[in-house]
Amino acid sequence: MSHKVLLAFSGGLDTSYCVLLLKSRGHEVHTVTVDTGGFSPEELARIESMATRLGAASHATLDAREELFQDYLRHLVAGNVLRGGLYPLSVSAERVCQARRAVAYAREIGATALAHGSTGAGNDQVRFDVAFRALAPELELMAPIRELAPSRAEERAFLEARGFPFPEKVEAYSVNEGMWGTSVGGKETHDSWQHLPEEAYPGGGIDPALAPKTIVLGFRKGVPVSLDGEPIGPVGVVQALNKLGSAYGIGRGIHLGDTIMGIKGRVAFEAPGAHLVIGAHRELEKLVLTGKQLFWKESLGNLYGSLLHEGHFFDPVARDLEAFLDSSQQAVTGDVRVEIRPYAFTVQGVRSPRTLMRKDLAAYGESTSLWSGSEAAGFAKVFGVPQMIALKAKE
Repeated sequence: MSHKVLLAFSGGLDTSYCVLLLKSRGHEVHTVTVDTGGFSPEELARIESMATRLGAASHATLDAREELFQDYLRHLVAGNVLRGGLYPLSVSAERVCQARRAVAYAREIGATALAHGSTGAGNDQVRFDVAFRALAPELELMAPIRELAPSRAEERAFLEARGFPFPEKVEAYSVNEGMWGTSVGGKETHDSWQHLPEEAYPGGGIDPALAPKTIVLGFRKGVPVSLDGEPIGPVGVVQALNKLGSAYGIGRGIHLGDTIMGIKGRVAFEAPGAHLVIGAHRELEKLVLTGKQLFWKESLGNLYGSLLHEGHFFDPVARDLEAFLDSSQQAVTGDVRVEIRPYAFTVQGVRSPRTLMRKDLAAYGESTSLWSGSEAAGFAKVFGVPQMIALKAKE
């Protein structure tokens, strides 16, 4: 049975192969590229040209950067989510956003099938499959690369035989760039003992003598909205910080963790915008939230990040967690002063109209107008009673 297929298209070898293969099976192939911040205008033009040359019935480029932040990254910022304490879940958020937008577009054009170019080995196949099936169970799902498992050489030969020579890449590293970070893969990421050379990262080598720079990030209800007093919105802030932070080597690392499929995986990344935003946001929260809010935010934020990373974004519990995270951000408004220097940054100060640090009421370790010395002595005595009883019970 032939279908009107919408293919998530990147313009690379795998998805180019998918266009021709699906056409050879009698399907009408339409392509879509969902821009989540990883494409230059020149690259988007190249992708559209490639889709047209391959014979796609139509091609669409959809700008989803604002949607990516508002529907996904905003909650990751609220939860200060860095998987394994390092990785900002850039690809995880992008894939769900891209899949969701592709489903909406498929309905617009009346597609009867959805397709992606993921392999059967990685996380992306799960993210695309789950989103496609959850949001559009009535549409046929196609994954030609996973189905046939062709080698790269076989894909190039298939394309060349049909008049589309695809030069073999000689780059040592595969790079996947997005607004929330750029992932980098290479031979070093396959060995847990190795590290990537500086030139493998998008920012390349960094001059350690680069002069420090101080910036001020402005937040409103947990969302970064300004940089050095200029209101440029969250997408503008993240993109500006990516450019600035990359020049200093900020946000680089290698994450080692568990894949959705149950095996260990390792990925290098450069995510200056994500690291600077989360680092600043976390310090501002310490000023305006209570200790118990901070405790539960850390726990539930990590759970939310795991759901997004592992393909469970459409489980209703994710909406429950978003409601909690949104509620927690109502007081997170203020400014954060950050000093950036080669390979590191330091939060130098935070201020907020909702501050809980009231020097007019108390100075830690010095004096307070909230209680007397005798009241403090009684509190300290009662506070230690359970421990005193527990230790006596051991005698």
